[in-house]
Amino acid sequence: MENEEAMHTASTSEFVEFVVEQLGDAGDITYRKIFGEYGIYCNGVFFACVCDNQFFVKITEPGKAFMPDCETAPPYGGARPYFLMTELDDREFLKELTRITCAALPAPKPGKKSRKTGDSA
Repeated sequence: MENEEAMHTASTSEFVEFVVEQLGDAGDITYRKIFGEYGIYCNGVFFACVCDNQFFVKITEPGKAFMPDCETAPPYGGARPYFLMTELDDREFLKELTRITCAALPAPKPGKKSRKTGDSA
């Protein structure tokens, strides 16, 4: 029996940048490395992740209505299922999915890093 962790391969930054580029029109798309993989944010809302060079989007009720037959899978062992996005070429579709998903998720809490400093001159 193979160890599940041994089968894990980290995502490449090139793949993450490709996904972010495909989502570019959906809002302010950013990513951050989390737990050795990448979290994807739109306007500060965590809505997706990239694990093992695969793009996963949080499942929401509006997302299910938008793509009722989409495959789901956990991005890593022990995680809740996400939509597993295998088709990444349709930017308009991804933009709409991102908009629908983020509208159904809670707004980000203000963080300590969001404070702006005054003019230091």
